[in-house]
Amino acid sequence: MRITIILAALLLLGASFTPAQAYWIWTPKTGKWVNPKLAVKPSPKEQFDTAKGLYETKTYEEAKREFKKLLKSYPKSAEAAESQYYLGLIEEAQGALYEAFQAYQKVIDKYPFSQRIQEVIEREYKIGEAFMSGAKRKTLGVALPVENPAAEIFTKVVDNSTYGPLAAKAQYKLGLVLKGLGQYYEAEDAFNKIISNYPDSEWAPAAKFQIASARAAVSRGSDYDQGATKDAKQKFEEFVQEHPDAVLSRQAEENIQHLKDKEAEGGYNIAAFYEKQKDYQAAEIYYNDIINNYPDTLWAAKALARLRVMEKRKK
Repeated sequence: MRITIILAALLLLGASFTPAQAYWIWTPKTGKWVNPKLAVKPSPKEQFDTAKGLYETKTYEEAKREFKKLLKSYPKSAEAAESQYYLGLIEEAQGALYEAFQAYQKVIDKYPFSQRIQEVIEREYKIGEAFMSGAKRKTLGVALPVENPAAEIFTKVVDNSTYGPLAAKAQYKLGLVLKGLGQYYEAEDAFNKIISNYPDSEWAPAAKFQIASARAAVSRGSDYDQGATKDAKQKFEEFVQEHPDAVLSRQAEENIQHLKDKEAEGGYNIAAFYEKQKDYQAAEIYYNDIINNYPDTLWAAKALARLRVMEKRKK
């Protein structure tokens, strides 16, 4: 009698279920009510096949949920690494590039023996390039006002494969990103690592040019840095001497001329200062230095004109 009453109550309860509640079924084996939508398959392979099937039909949100269920229920299975990889693919397919990078990085951090490691590194590199080219981090399709993560991603690519095929290239791109952000000393350090760690790579000569370029950028700062200007000119000259036929050599020569002009201008301003202070002997030394050492600059002509004015004063 008691069992009959309980069954009747359950039937009445079941009749009042909403469509969402109807997913719950009674399993005699476990003695529990189970929602098949939330249940995990009896083996990691079955769970993975279910998730992958949803991925292949581009049912991404459901596929994501199934892959996460596998990771939670079978974290040490062979399918776990693949599931984490597919989570990255889903994020990438949905345009969530930074989240895709994070998902891919978990493959490397948690499953270092996965056969997908090199492919994951390549995908991370391409995501870094996308951000470098102007892609923005987004949430719900809206761009976020956060710092470009390209530097973080390229750093990880290098860390993940220190001497792999993409390491030197990623290190070079890291330097370019830092240089673009105005972090010239950090950029120079990144380029120097190419020369020390990958001296025979195709990126080493370009790194030397970029080091000189970063040093030149420092010299163009709000406070004129004569030492940085001289260093930059010297590094550009070394680059031209070592790589006379390189595509960048012509630009390096133009930069050398620009830096010579800057040095000459600095010397001229010092000479003009001494002339204004009526220290004509010091002014003459600096004007002559410009004429002798920077004869192909417009400042040499200006220095010569000032010397002639000073000569007339003596008379």
